[in-house]
Amino acid sequence: MAFYELRQYKVQPGKMAEWLACMEEEIIPFQVAKGMVITGSFQGETDESVYVWIRRFESEAQREKLYADVYQSDHWKNVIAPKIPALLDRSAMVVQRIVPTPRSVAQ
Repeated sequence: MAFYELRQYKVQPGKMAEWLACMEEEIIPFQVAKGMVITGSFQGETDESVYVWIRRFESEAQREKLYADVYQSDHWKNVIAPKIPALLDRSAMVVQRIVPTPRSVAQ
């Protein structure tokens, strides 16, 4: 059964524009190229520290493979990951696995 991963991040003060550029120009294209399905990317309307994105996985096996393909890659480790601490408060990260309800259009 397919499931989603809802990830909420706290962006460092004054870093939202830089974070959005990093996500939209580097992280999302890189992950999509590796096979990730990104179904949404959002910033807080009134809280400039809020960033939320959603990924869809067909199975736990697929999630594990994609995690390895992305997070164990040299590009992630050497190019992308070093930028993240200056942009996000990783201690405030919240990750939820969610499944669509029977009548959800997001099946």
